[in-house]
Amino acid sequence: MNAPDPGSPLVSIVIPTLDEELELPALLDALAALPGRWELIVTDGGSSDESVALARAHPTAPVVLVAGGGRAAQLNAGARAATGDVLLFLHADSRLPSDAYASLTGAWRTPGVTGGNFALAFDGGQTFERVLGVVYAFQRSHGFYYGDSSIWVRRDAFEALGGYREIPIMDDYDFVRRMERGGATRCLPGPATTSSRRWRSMGIPRTVLAWFVIRWLYVAGVSPARLVRLYRVVR
Repeated sequence: MNAPDPGSPLVSIVIPTLDEELELPALLDALAALPGRWELIVTDGGSSDESVALARAHPTAPVVLVAGGGRAAQLNAGARAATGDVLLFLHADSRLPSDAYASLTGAWRTPGVTGGNFALAFDGGQTFERVLGVVYAFQRSHGFYYGDSSIWVRRDAFEALGGYREIPIMDDYDFVRRMERGGATRCLPGPATTSSRRWRSMGIPRTVLAWFVIRWLYVAGVSPARLVRLYRVVR
């Protein structure tokens, strides 16, 4: 990776994985090509494939952790191991824009900005992906976004928030809502891209149901343990 200046802010990228052997090497390759000062941390949730071995063998030499207990526990474990000024939580099937480091450090230097995400595009470029992108942008304009849009946060703000709540679903939404209440956030231009693989099998109606209905049930106080069962049914 290209480190421009040892005095520049260090951005720690935490990548949660679970059976991501098909996506993880390509992501690490893409990150290796990005300019910036990065620290890479892969936190695996107990993969049955070669995800861990591939991470350990990759030339970028990421820190590799194994953390059970669900995705939020993986993210918290990665954050504890991180040494950067900025924490960036990145899914294995997502890709950052080429100017990600400049955008992140520019926002980091802006007083009062605690964190945020990247503008998001779904890969594929067909009607399905374009519709998802429009819906996602509408949600972001109202302050709602999720982990697939590459959430970032100042390290001190993450610690003040107590990290992610280790709940079985909506951990990213819960964290975002607490971060939004804690200070100004910024949606960086990007766009970052992510795969539509999880949503294609569901189709647009059930995807929108998962995004909107489950969110409002959570806001209404339905327990994450019940919501995760509904999410599995919707999917």
